[in-house]
Amino acid sequence: MEQQSPFLLIKQLEAQLNGALSAFDLFSLPAGQRKTITTLRRELTDARLDVRDYELSETRDEQLKNAKVAKKRLDQVRRHILAASEFNVFGPVDVAQLTAQAEQISDNVR
Repeated sequence: MEQQSPFLLIKQLEAQLNGALSAFDLFSLPAGQRKTITTLRRELTDARLDVRDYELSETRDEQLKNAKVAKKRLDQVRRHILAASEFNVFGPVDVAQLTAQAEQISDNVR
């Protein structure tokens, strides 16, 4: 099986999450739920940009620095997925799948 780049994997994760989150009207949600979804979207975008920076690094030192930042951001994405599940945004199976994808991306960022 061919391994995909971390950037392609994060784009797939972002598409899945944004697809699931688009079903929610932010203005009709309670403040806590709105904040969680908004933060998840922002962290996901930042994680995609961090992974992109990792892949575009020109030196090993730069790559290591960007990998550390990307892994930290992916950890925050996993936490926000879990937090969103507390508001029934994601079910248990979705949480398991989405966090596993985030972990796979994090593992591929070395």
